[in-house]
Amino acid sequence: MTSGTPDATAGLDASAGHKYLAVREYLNRLVARELDVGDAIPSERALAEHFGISRMTVRQAIDALVAEGTLLREQGRGTFVAPRRVDFEMRLTTFGEEMRRRGMVPDSKVLAAETVPCAPDVADALGIPAGAPTHHLCRVRYADGTPMSIEKLWVPVALAPGLLAADPPASVYDALRRLGLAPVWGEETLTASEATEHEASLLDMRNQRAVMRAERRTFSDSGPSMLSRACYRGDRYSIWVPLGAPRPVLVPRAPRVAEDDTP
Repeated sequence: MTSGTPDATAGLDASAGHKYLAVREYLNRLVARELDVGDAIPSERALAEHFGISRMTVRQAIDALVAEGTLLREQGRGTFVAPRRVDFEMRLTTFGEEMRRRGMVPDSKVLAAETVPCAPDVADALGIPAGAPTHHLCRVRYADGTPMSIEKLWVPVALAPGLLAADPPASVYDALRRLGLAPVWGEETLTASEATEHEASLLDMRNQRAVMRAERRTFSDSGPSMLSRACYRGDRYSIWVPLGAPRPVLVPRAPRVAEDDTP
Protein backbone atom coordinates (compact mmCIF):
# COMPACT_ATOMS: atom_id res chain seq x y z
CA MET A 1 0.00 0.00 0.00
CA THR A 2 1.13 3.56 -0.47
CA SER A 3 2.30 5.72 2.38
CA GLY A 4 -0.84 7.86 1.98
CA THR A 5 -3.25 5.02 2.81
CA PRO A 6 -4.42 6.24 6.26
CA ASP A 7 -5.23 9.73 4.99
CA ALA A 8 -6.83 8.47 1.80
CA THR A 9 -9.28 6.28 3.70
CA ALA A 10 -10.08 8.77 6.44
CA GLY A 11 -13.81 9.21 6.90
CA LEU A 12 -14.76 6.27 4.67
CA ASP A 13 -17.41 3.95 6.05
CA ALA A 14 -16.24 0.40 5.40
CA SER A 15 -19.08 -1.22 7.36
CA ALA A 16 -21.36 -3.81 5.85
CA GLY A 17 -23.24 -2.41 2.87
CA HIS A 18 -20.60 0.28 2.25
CA LYS A 19 -17.43 -1.75 1.71
CA TYR A 20 -17.76 -1.81 -2.05
CA LEU A 21 -18.23 1.98 -2.19
CA ALA A 22 -15.38 2.49 0.28
CA VAL A 23 -12.92 0.60 -1.91
CA ARG A 24 -14.14 2.38 -5.03
CA GLU A 25 -13.83 5.82 -3.43
CA TYR A 26 -10.38 4.98 -2.09
CA LEU A 27 -9.14 3.96 -5.53
CA ASN A 28 -10.64 7.10 -7.09
CA ARG A 29 -8.73 9.18 -4.54
CA LEU A 30 -5.50 7.33 -5.27
CA VAL A 31 -5.88 8.01 -8.98
CA ALA A 32 -6.69 11.69 -8.40
CA ARG A 33 -4.02 12.45 -5.77
CA GLU A 34 -1.12 10.02 -5.86
CA LEU A 35 -0.91 7.87 -8.99
CA ASP A 36 -0.03 8.78 -12.57
CA VAL A 37 -1.16 7.21 -15.83
CA GLY A 38 0.36 3.75 -16.11
CA ASP A 39 0.96 3.32 -12.36
CA ALA A 40 -0.23 0.06 -10.80
CA ILE A 41 -2.90 0.13 -8.11
CA PRO A 42 -2.51 -1.98 -4.93
CA SER A 43 -3.19 -5.69 -5.39
CA GLU A 44 -6.59 -7.23 -4.67
CA ARG A 45 -5.05 -9.09 -1.73
CA ALA A 46 -3.59 -5.92 -0.21
CA LEU A 47 -6.87 -4.06 -0.59
CA ALA A 48 -8.86 -6.96 0.88
CA GLU A 49 -6.55 -7.12 3.91
CA HIS A 50 -6.60 -3.35 4.42
CA PHE A 51 -10.40 -3.09 4.34
CA GLY A 52 -11.06 -6.45 5.99
CA ILE A 53 -13.30 -7.64 3.16
CA SER A 54 -13.37 -10.42 0.59
CA ARG A 55 -11.34 -10.26 -2.61
CA MET A 56 -14.59 -10.68 -4.55
CA THR A 57 -15.88 -7.37 -3.16
CA VAL A 58 -12.57 -5.71 -4.05
CA ARG A 59 -12.74 -7.18 -7.54
CA GLN A 60 -16.25 -5.81 -8.06
CA ALA A 61 -15.09 -2.30 -7.17
CA ILE A 62 -12.12 -2.59 -9.54
CA ASP A 63 -14.33 -3.98 -12.32
CA ALA A 64 -16.60 -0.94 -12.04
CA LEU A 65 -13.66 1.45 -12.42
CA VAL A 66 -12.33 -0.53 -15.37
CA ALA A 67 -15.75 -0.27 -17.03
CA GLU A 68 -15.75 3.50 -16.42
CA GLY A 69 -12.31 3.85 -18.01
CA THR A 70 -10.57 4.98 -14.80
CA LEU A 71 -8.49 1.80 -14.57
CA LEU A 72 -7.03 -0.53 -17.18
CA ARG A 73 -6.59 -4.26 -16.52
CA GLU A 74 -3.84 -6.12 -18.38
CA GLN A 75 -3.98 -9.89 -18.32
CA GLY A 76 -1.07 -11.35 -16.39
CA ARG A 77 0.34 -7.95 -15.40
CA GLY A 78 -2.15 -6.26 -13.10
CA THR A 79 -4.40 -3.20 -13.02
CA PHE A 80 -3.14 0.27 -13.85
CA VAL A 81 -4.32 3.88 -14.06
CA ALA A 82 -5.83 4.32 -17.52
CA PRO A 83 -5.05 7.20 -19.87
CA ARG A 84 -7.46 10.09 -19.67
CA ARG A 85 -10.52 9.66 -21.85
CA VAL A 86 -11.58 12.33 -24.33
CA ASP A 87 -15.24 13.32 -24.54
CA PHE A 88 -16.63 12.79 -28.03
CA GLU A 89 -18.94 15.77 -28.17
CA MET A 90 -21.38 16.01 -31.04
CA ARG A 91 -20.09 19.14 -32.74
CA LEU A 92 -19.35 20.09 -36.34
CA THR A 93 -15.64 20.62 -35.66
CA THR A 94 -12.38 19.02 -36.74
CA PHE A 95 -10.22 16.60 -34.78
CA GLY A 96 -7.54 19.27 -34.40
CA GLU A 97 -9.99 21.85 -33.09
CA GLU A 98 -11.37 19.41 -30.52
CA MET A 99 -7.94 18.32 -29.26
CA ARG A 100 -6.66 21.89 -28.93
CA ARG A 101 -9.84 22.83 -27.06
CA ARG A 102 -8.91 20.14 -24.52
CA GLY A 103 -5.33 21.38 -24.17
CA MET A 104 -3.82 18.58 -26.26
CA VAL A 105 -1.47 18.84 -29.25
CA PRO A 106 -2.94 17.30 -32.43
CA ASP A 107 -0.88 15.68 -35.17
CA SER A 108 -1.47 13.45 -38.19
CA LYS A 109 0.28 10.77 -40.22
CA VAL A 110 -0.95 10.65 -43.82
CA LEU A 111 -1.40 7.12 -45.14
CA ALA A 112 -2.98 8.02 -48.49
CA ALA A 113 -3.72 11.23 -50.40
CA GLU A 114 -5.03 10.51 -53.87
CA THR A 115 -7.71 11.16 -56.45
CA VAL A 116 -9.81 8.08 -57.10
CA PRO A 117 -13.06 7.10 -58.85
CA CYS A 118 -16.01 7.35 -56.50
CA ALA A 119 -17.33 4.06 -55.11
CA PRO A 120 -21.13 3.65 -55.26
CA ASP A 121 -21.71 4.09 -51.50
CA VAL A 122 -19.55 7.21 -51.38
CA ALA A 123 -21.23 8.57 -54.51
CA ASP A 124 -24.66 8.06 -52.96
CA ALA A 125 -23.62 9.92 -49.79
CA LEU A 126 -22.14 12.84 -51.76
CA GLY A 127 -24.91 13.03 -54.35
CA ILE A 128 -22.57 12.50 -57.32
CA PRO A 129 -22.41 9.80 -60.03
CA ALA A 130 -20.60 6.57 -59.22
CA GLY A 131 -17.09 6.69 -60.66
CA ALA A 132 -16.85 10.49 -60.48
CA PRO A 133 -13.39 11.64 -59.36
CA THR A 134 -13.05 12.29 -55.63
CA HIS A 135 -10.19 13.35 -53.39
CA HIS A 136 -9.46 10.62 -50.86
CA LEU A 137 -7.44 11.25 -47.72
CA CYS A 138 -6.58 8.61 -45.10
CA ARG A 139 -4.59 9.45 -41.96
CA VAL A 140 -3.96 8.46 -38.38
CA ARG A 141 -4.83 11.23 -35.93
CA TYR A 142 -2.72 11.76 -32.80
CA ALA A 143 -3.14 13.73 -29.58
CA ASP A 144 -0.05 14.40 -27.45
CA GLY A 145 1.77 11.76 -29.48
CA THR A 146 -0.81 9.01 -28.87
CA PRO A 147 -2.75 7.53 -31.84
CA MET A 148 -6.42 8.27 -31.27
CA SER A 149 -8.25 7.56 -34.51
CA ILE A 150 -8.01 6.55 -38.15
CA GLU A 151 -9.83 8.93 -40.49
CA LYS A 152 -10.83 8.43 -44.11
CA LEU A 153 -12.56 11.20 -46.06
CA TRP A 154 -13.78 11.95 -49.55
CA VAL A 155 -14.41 15.31 -51.26
CA PRO A 156 -15.75 15.67 -54.84
CA VAL A 157 -13.04 16.94 -57.20
CA ALA A 158 -15.67 19.09 -58.92
CA LEU A 159 -16.10 21.08 -55.68
CA ALA A 160 -12.42 21.46 -54.79
CA PRO A 161 -10.20 20.72 -57.80
CA GLY A 162 -6.88 21.67 -56.18
CA LEU A 163 -7.49 20.26 -52.69
CA LEU A 164 -4.60 17.79 -52.91
CA ALA A 165 -2.44 19.69 -55.42
CA ALA A 166 0.19 20.36 -52.75
CA ASP A 167 0.57 18.71 -49.35
CA PRO A 168 -2.72 17.51 -47.83
CA PRO A 169 -4.29 20.32 -45.79
CA ALA A 170 -3.98 20.02 -42.02
CA SER A 171 -7.68 20.92 -41.80
CA VAL A 172 -9.96 19.98 -44.68
CA TYR A 173 -12.72 22.10 -43.13
CA ASP A 174 -10.45 25.16 -43.29
CA ALA A 175 -9.57 24.34 -46.91
CA LEU A 176 -13.26 24.12 -47.77
CA ARG A 177 -13.94 27.45 -46.04
CA ARG A 178 -11.27 29.12 -48.18
CA LEU A 179 -13.09 27.80 -51.25
CA GLY A 180 -16.42 29.25 -50.12
CA LEU A 181 -17.69 25.85 -48.99
CA ALA A 182 -17.88 26.50 -45.27
CA PRO A 183 -19.51 23.59 -43.40
CA VAL A 184 -22.92 24.72 -42.20
CA TRP A 185 -24.41 21.47 -40.90
CA GLY A 186 -23.82 17.75 -40.83
CA GLU A 187 -25.17 14.37 -39.80
CA GLU A 188 -23.28 11.62 -38.02
CA THR A 189 -23.89 7.94 -37.34
CA LEU A 190 -22.06 6.17 -34.49
CA THR A 191 -21.62 2.42 -34.13
CA ALA A 192 -19.63 0.16 -31.79
CA SER A 193 -17.30 -2.37 -33.33
CA GLU A 194 -14.02 -4.26 -32.97
CA ALA A 195 -10.80 -3.07 -34.58
CA THR A 196 -9.32 -5.10 -37.40
CA GLU A 197 -5.75 -6.34 -37.03
CA HIS A 198 -4.54 -3.49 -39.24
CA GLU A 199 -6.51 -0.86 -37.30
CA ALA A 200 -5.31 -2.22 -33.95
CA SER A 201 -1.72 -2.01 -35.17
CA LEU A 202 -2.09 1.59 -36.39
CA LEU A 203 -3.78 2.64 -33.14
CA ASP A 204 -1.31 0.76 -30.91
CA MET A 205 -4.16 -1.17 -29.28
CA ARG A 206 -2.47 -4.08 -27.51
CA ASN A 207 -5.07 -5.37 -25.07
CA GLN A 208 -8.44 -3.94 -26.08
CA ARG A 209 -10.09 -4.06 -29.49
CA ALA A 210 -13.25 -2.00 -28.92
CA VAL A 211 -13.60 0.97 -31.27
CA MET A 212 -16.24 3.53 -32.06
CA ARG A 213 -16.95 4.14 -35.74
CA ALA A 214 -18.35 7.45 -36.92
CA GLU A 215 -19.64 8.26 -40.39
CA ARG A 216 -20.26 11.94 -41.04
CA ARG A 217 -21.73 13.81 -43.99
CA THR A 218 -20.83 17.48 -44.03
CA PHE A 219 -22.93 19.99 -45.94
CA SER A 220 -22.16 23.45 -47.27
CA ASP A 221 -24.81 25.81 -48.57
CA SER A 222 -24.65 24.09 -51.96
CA GLY A 223 -25.11 20.54 -50.67
CA PRO A 224 -22.95 17.64 -49.41
CA SER A 225 -19.26 18.55 -49.57
CA MET A 226 -17.48 15.80 -47.64
CA LEU A 227 -17.94 12.26 -46.38
CA SER A 228 -15.73 11.02 -43.55
CA ARG A 229 -15.43 7.69 -41.78
CA ALA A 230 -13.41 7.49 -38.59
CA CYS A 231 -12.41 4.69 -36.25
CA TYR A 232 -11.82 5.89 -32.67
CA ARG A 233 -10.13 3.97 -29.86
CA GLY A 234 -12.80 2.82 -27.43
CA ASP A 235 -10.40 3.09 -24.48
CA ARG A 236 -9.71 6.78 -25.14
CA TYR A 237 -13.17 8.14 -25.99
CA SER A 238 -16.50 8.52 -24.27
CA ILE A 239 -19.57 10.09 -25.86
CA TRP A 240 -20.95 13.31 -24.41
CA VAL A 241 -24.43 14.32 -25.54
CA PRO A 242 -26.35 17.27 -24.06
CA LEU A 243 -29.91 16.41 -23.12
CA GLY A 244 -32.89 18.68 -22.67
CA ALA A 245 -36.14 18.16 -20.85
CA PRO A 246 -38.84 16.64 -23.08
CA ARG A 247 -41.39 19.02 -24.48
CA PRO A 248 -45.09 18.47 -23.79
CA VAL A 249 -46.75 16.24 -26.33
CA LEU A 250 -49.08 18.24 -28.53
CA VAL A 251 -52.39 16.41 -28.94
CA PRO A 252 -54.76 17.91 -31.51
CA ARG A 253 -58.09 18.88 -30.01
CA ALA A 254 -61.16 17.12 -31.30
CA PRO A 255 -63.22 19.41 -33.52
CA ARG A 256 -66.04 21.06 -31.61
CA VAL A 257 -69.48 20.41 -33.01
CA ALA A 258 -71.82 23.39 -32.92
CA GLU A 259 -75.28 22.82 -31.51
CA ASP A 260 -76.97 23.83 -34.73
CA ASP A 261 -74.83 21.26 -36.62
CA THR A 262 -76.11 18.38 -34.51
CA PRO A 263 -78.13 15.97 -36.66
